[in-house]
Amino acid sequence: MKSFFVIFIGILSFSCFAQSNLTKTTPVLNDLMYSSPENEELLVWVFFTDKDEDISYYLANPQTVVSEKSLKRRRKVLSEDRLINERDLPVREEYIEELEKRGFKVKQKSKWFNAVSGYATTSEISSISQSLFVKKLDVVRRFKKDYSLEAEENEISNYPQLKSTYKRSGINSLDYGTSFTQVNQINVPAVHDLGYTGQGVIICSMDAGFNNLAHEVFDSLNIIATWDFVNGDPNVGDEGDMGSGSHGTATLSTIGGFKEGQLIGTAFGSDYLLAKTENTDSETPVEEDNWIAALEWADNFGVDVTTTSLSYLDMDPGFPGYTWEDMDGNTALITIAADLAVGLGIVVVNSASNSGNNPTHNTLGAPADGDSVITVGAVNSSGQRASFSSVGPTVDGRIKPDLMAMGSSVFVARSTSPTSYGLSSGTSFSCPILAGAVALILSAHPDLTPIEILDILRQTASQSDNPDNLMGWGIINTFDAINLIPVPVELTSFNGSFSNGVIILNWTTSTESNNYGFEVQKRYENTAFERIGFVDGTGSTSSRKHYSYTDDNLLAGKVYYRMKQIDFNGDFEYSNEIMVELPELNNYQLYQNYPNPFNPTTSIKYSVSQQSKIKIALYDIIGNELEILFDGIQQAGIHQIDLNAVNLSSGVYFVSMTALNFKKSIKISLLK
Repeated sequence: MKSFFVIFIGILSFSCFAQSNLTKTTPVLNDLMYSSPENEELLVWVFFTDKDEDISYYLANPQTVVSEKSLKRRRKVLSEDRLINERDLPVREEYIEELEKRGFKVKQKSKWFNAVSGYATTSEISSISQSLFVKKLDVVRRFKKDYSLEAEENEISNYPQLKSTYKRSGINSLDYGTSFTQVNQINVPAVHDLGYTGQGVIICSMDAGFNNLAHEVFDSLNIIATWDFVNGDPNVGDEGDMGSGSHGTATLSTIGGFKEGQLIGTAFGSDYLLAKTENTDSETPVEEDNWIAALEWADNFGVDVTTTSLSYLDMDPGFPGYTWEDMDGNTALITIAADLAVGLGIVVVNSASNSGNNPTHNTLGAPADGDSVITVGAVNSSGQRASFSSVGPTVDGRIKPDLMAMGSSVFVARSTSPTSYGLSSGTSFSCPILAGAVALILSAHPDLTPIEILDILRQTASQSDNPDNLMGWGIINTFDAINLIPVPVELTSFNGSFSNGVIILNWTTSTESNNYGFEVQKRYENTAFERIGFVDGTGSTSSRKHYSYTDDNLLAGKVYYRMKQIDFNGDFEYSNEIMVELPELNNYQLYQNYPNPFNPTTSIKYSVSQQSKIKIALYDIIGNELEILFDGIQQAGIHQIDLNAVNLSSGVYFVSMTALNFKKSIKISLLK
């Protein structure tokens, strides 16, 4: 760890900081404020006290907050009624506007922490701290990344003799070229031969930028989205702004690259998000808020796996950072963010760091200390730990790293030309190689949770019986992890009933061993089954063998259900098919629209107890009738109207239903 001296360049008057202000600023920020010139802009976090007062709309309509892909992933680890919580709601814009009025320059927003980062002078910080909506102010930690081990050891271009040496014709279906050693060490070619290439999995690579996406190894790479969190634009390459992307080019090639005879990455069939999170300029430190913003951005796309070949510890002179004593899994803000992501079903894979072995304490860098993070160390081609690979334990006594992959003399794509390759070393490369293996496992078993994946990787790694703080559970075996022998799930009952406008499904199993969940499927008469939800394999709190699922998205008539039971090895079977017939309704009802708020379409359901003449109309906020949605004779049952408000302006509207002596209105919100 680097040492530094704080040079006091001036003594500020105590009157600049009233005691009432200091109660909201952390001791670290107080020290920095007193030691900084009054007009110097400091990079700080501002944490708010609350979010939107009316959060019920968001909680009832989670797809208005995050993407459907994100919700689908969250169903692996969260119950259907808790797919989002207050952390997912956006930061209140009126609070941000108030900060900006006081001179604050916003850099990043974090909905998970209900905070923004940005620049402010000491006097502006003092003013901000007096705001009632401000809970706390703290320093954004800054670090300096060490690239000394990731320099080019050897530049290689078009060496036929190397390619022929690693030709695997007749053994594996693909020609991995010089990259065969790094993927074969973790038994990836055998998995590729099974047909798993990472398809159906979204991976986010968070790195220092990607300046050679024109390289031949990326010709078939499917990139969904890119964003530069350093400079605030979608270009993650070099364009004359802050940061250089040669490091990201190299790491990305080891996971997503595909050029037969040269280099094949572990998960070349996955879809990719590319986030530039680090400024590599020597005099500019890395900032943790970029990484947190990138993680939240990736979640919105429904990311499944993140790979980060950066771990932060050493302090840049003059900037507060973290020390080895903070590597306890609960101190560094980026570590907390990483664990939050795992709780949402995201597999977070991170380099351990390149600080070697210190006999007196750990050499990890955040967020590698996270208890839910898959922390990756580096070995050489012979399977021996690389001397630079960081070690544990964490301060609270947990084994780290978790697992190992090749990180010494790894074959990578270079940024010097579209056809250049070379060798590099560092945990920067063992991390994406292993993250790609995680994507292969998810291709085979898409409903596995992050903790389940970590568990099976540990069970099948090279030293699973005797883990230590040098190599964790050892070198992974991707093929064995995918083929770990399961114990089948035995379904003993499955039934459903209609009550209070919803259908509740209940079922029990005779065993929980290696049960990785149930996919609930539904159809109406003369329609095909479609997935409507997922229930994980943890069971209810009273008994691990009892499960339930509530379906409130109903139309009139007979409804049929079945379950796809998913076992540990990816095999599945369907349950028996059951039918629930909606009973004759004994009243009228107009249900709340879904989603709400909406843009621009929403569904409105209503029930009719007997054949009746009904009218349903749309009104503006002052009572003007804008559109008749239905006016006529309606048969008994549950019915649905789909409203398209593409021609309406944002705002609050009302939908009213009248039938015989029944009249009811609901409020709907259009947000564009």
